[in-house]
Amino acid sequence: MALTGKLTKKLVQNLGSGRHGDGNGLYLVVDPSGARRWIVRVVVKGQKNRKGAPLRTDFGLGGADVVTLNQARERALEYRRMARQGLNPRYNAEQQVPSFEELAKQVHIERMPTWKNAKHGQQWINTLRDYAFPTIGRMPVDNIGQPEVLMCLSPIWTQKHETAKRLAQRIKTVLDVARSKGFRSGENPVTAIKDGNVLPKVNAKVKHHKAMKWQDVPAFYAELKSRNAMAAKALMFTCLTGSRTNEVLGMRWDEIDAEARLWTCPADRMKTGEHHRVPLTEEMLSIIEPLRAMKSEYVFEGQKRHRPLSNMSMLMLLRRMQVEGVTVHGFRSTFRDWASEVSNAQREVAELSLSHRIGSDVERAYSRSDLLEKRRALMERWSKFVSDAGGSAEKVAPEDEK
Repeated sequence: MALTGKLTKKLVQNLGSGRHGDGNGLYLVVDPSGARRWIVRVVVKGQKNRKGAPLRTDFGLGGADVVTLNQARERALEYRRMARQGLNPRYNAEQQVPSFEELAKQVHIERMPTWKNAKHGQQWINTLRDYAFPTIGRMPVDNIGQPEVLMCLSPIWTQKHETAKRLAQRIKTVLDVARSKGFRSGENPVTAIKDGNVLPKVNAKVKHHKAMKWQDVPAFYAELKSRNAMAAKALMFTCLTGSRTNEVLGMRWDEIDAEARLWTCPADRMKTGEHHRVPLTEEMLSIIEPLRAMKSEYVFEGQKRHRPLSNMSMLMLLRRMQVEGVTVHGFRSTFRDWASEVSNAQREVAELSLSHRIGSDVERAYSRSDLLEKRRALMERWSKFVSDAGGSAEKVAPEDEK
């Protein structure tokens, strides 16, 4: 006989935040984040709380994306039967070992608030979906050992080495959680594979972004300056600041203090996960200040009203300009080469200008300055060099000659 209640599969998928009853003590809880989970409320026969009232207790039954409505009803019925017999489900319910896919999805939900951004969280589960679920997704987590993990990793270990390393780390996380919840015991098989050097060593070559020679930047910048396209303005600003594409395209007006000549990029758009202050030169301000008249939330607005430029816009502009062998990200390397070869800038100043981490964790703990004023001086010299159509190394004196 099928169990029935007030909820339906469609309601489970679409109900808004709050606690929604199915009847007989079963509830669907929808968090403001959209995460959905089941709980059951029971009264344990013969047991009292501190005030002498019947002991009423809530028990979690799992996330709604891995536990179906019917499964939740069945588990809730089991808990109520135990409670009527005077058995506390917390100590007497049979613990069901979840499959790897069930637990992985639950871990993903639980860690949503900790992801750097939504995209990162989606990439985390997508890697498991594409490379682990087809092989070990339906296996109980206590049955997964080294052979099963190798079935996931071996096919992509050499061809997609970076992906395989991320996959291994994510499988390890799920199995670590399984152990902490009592679903498995013993050493994590991912750790055993790594410590045993079971998989072959891969000499992965670092792929560098193609960069323009610093000597060619002034002439290129002058050509950009002759164009009215928003992508050209964004690329000019990117060249001058040495910032990453997503940092520039996501820039909002409330991040800019024109009076202090400062742009503060928030942590959620920074690769380091920490906010970054960028000193603004007169040349930088001359690019963005006229754009305030558009009254958009974003500095570099795209074709859609109140939406930023596409992250491909600057790369496509380079292609239209027939600039070969250069990427947008490569301008960061161009700036770094110039800072070393022409400006003789201190390493720490040049690296912090690119929002790179420098030193060990201990060193950073004791050196908390971001060297803003020194970076401001360096960016002033870079702006002067870039914006001079006839620019040359000799026209900007090295730091140690001033």
